Amino acid sequence: MEDIKKEVLEENEEVNQEVDEVTKESNENDETLEVNPEEILTEQEVQNDSKEDKEDELDMLRKNKDEIQKLTNEVETLKDRLLRVTAEYENYRKRTAKEKEGIYTDACADVIKEVLPVIDNLERAVQADGSVEDLKKGIEMTIKGLEGSFEKLGVEEIDASGEFDPNLHQAVMHIEDENFDKNSIAEVFMKGYKRGDKVIRHSVVKVAN
Repeated sequence: MEDIKKEVLEENEEVNQEVDEVTKESNENDETLEVNPEEILTEQEVQNDSKEDKEDELDMLRKNKDEIQKLTNEVETLKDRLLRVTAEYENYRKRTAKEKEGIYTDACADVIKEVLPVIDNLERAVQADGSVEDLKKGIEMTIKGLEGSFEKLGVEEIDASGEFDPNLHQAVMHIEDENFDKNSIAEVFMKGYKRGDKVIRHSVVKVAN
C-alpha cells in the first residue's frame, strides 16, 4: 500500500514539474509577444513623418507647377509682344520706304519743272533766225534763267577764286607760276555746284604749286 502511495506521489510530482515547465514557457512567450508602447509610438511617428514628407513633396510639386505656369504665361506674353513689335516695325519700314520714294520723286519733279523752261528756251533759240549776236544774247538769257532756277532749288556755284580746297575742288593740273600764291586756283575748267553742305559737283581746276 505504501509503495503504491509513493508511486502516486512521484507521478504527481512529475506532473507538477511538467505543468511548471509549460507555465514557464508560456510566460516567456507572453513576454516575447508583449508589445512595447514606446516602439508603437516610434512606428507611428515614422508613419506621420512619412506622411508629412509626402505632403511636402506634393506642396513642392504644386509650387513648381504654378511657377512653371507663371513663367509659361510670361513667355507667351513676351512672344505676343515681340510679334506685334515686329509687325509694327515691318509696317513702319514699308511706310517709310514708300515715303522716301515719294519724296525722291517729288524732288525730281521739282527739279525738272525748273529745268524745263531752260530746255524750251534752248529749243526756241535753235529754231530762231538771226545773227550770231542775237543767238549769243539768247543763250545768255537762257543761262540767267537756269541760274534763277538753281537759286529757287537752293543750288549755288562753288567759289573757285581763292585757295584750293579738296573738299570743294578737284585738281586735274598743277603749274609752277610766280604770279599765283602757293596752292591757289589758277584756272577753272568746269564750275562746281553745291546745295547747302552737299557738293553736287566739284569744281575742276588748275592749281599753282
